[in-house]
Amino acid sequence: MKGIINRANGTDQRLELIYMNNDNQISQRIIKVLAVTDQSIKAYCYTKQQFRTFKLENILSVAPFRSRRSA
Repeated sequence: MKGIINRANGTDQRLELIYMNNDNQISQRIIKVLAVTDQSIKAYCYTKQQFRTFKLENILSVAPFRSRRSA
């Protein structure tokens, strides 16, 4: 998981993550990673249209974002 996040750091690659907040609510987010620390990610969240900090321990899954274009 951390490898995907580190590779996206400082690039234009968007990631799709499943995140559980402190109230145990699960959400799906599309983000652009801006900085990575040992415990968190600073990112722009396209879902909320805001800069956010995500705790690594609360990320349930992460994958490169693939836009869902209709044919």
